[in-house]
Amino acid sequence: MKRFLSADARPYFAANELTDFDALWSLSLTPVDAPNLERGGHSEVCRMTLEAPGLPPRDFFLKRQTNHLGRSLSRPWGEPTFAREARNIAAFHRLGIPALESAYFEERRRDGRWQAILVTPALSGYTDMIAHHAHWETLEPATRDAIVDTCADLLGTLHRRRWRHGSLYAKHVFLRPSAEAASGFEARFIDLEKSRPLLNARREKRRDLEVFARRLPQWRSATWRRFLGRYLARPADSAEVERWLGALTLPNR
Repeated sequence: MKRFLSADARPYFAANELTDFDALWSLSLTPVDAPNLERGGHSEVCRMTLEAPGLPPRDFFLKRQTNHLGRSLSRPWGEPTFAREARNIAAFHRLGIPALESAYFEERRRDGRWQAILVTPALSGYTDMIAHHAHWETLEPATRDAIVDTCADLLGTLHRRRWRHGSLYAKHVFLRPSAEAASGFEARFIDLEKSRPLLNARREKRRDLEVFARRLPQWRSATWRRFLGRYLARPADSAEVERWLGALTLPNR
């Protein structure tokens, strides 16, 4: 994937002299989590706040990796996994699947090592599903229903566009209240590194749904019935919803 810098991010990067790879690579920042050392490489995520004249401060996630490689059809000998994620972010937006945005991407080979940088704007006002679930019983029933409907719409859009997420843990679904959304919330996906078009549609849809369900033990049978009815655009008591309920492995169903 070619070097990319979004128009929205450009003023922030320019004001802080961060428009080239070396400047971003040399920033000294504290990772938000322990570095990922899988695949024989190194990958880390840091948070940074940038200011620009005449604009409000904005938070970004700076993701840097060395020799953290995967394979794709277009690059069977390997590529930085951030290259695939940046490409998937672009594909999701092209297909109308709500997801995080990309502010900057670039990769290079230096001294025999692959290096890559991906910068994404923080999702301001959004909260992941794990946080919502942590106080699920304290939420008003109408709010719980709205969250369930929003998640079902999001996953339904993903699968109707014939894509799979590939790592669809609840922490990778972010929501925020929205007066403009029919459900009262809007939602987006993050962490698209393993996303790709569906190959075995039913099996891969089921896999996405079961991974999403793993950290949602407070969702009972009635909640999943509502979710699947919305996801499938079928009545909650329909035979199709019943078949999916029988096929899925769900916690505390």
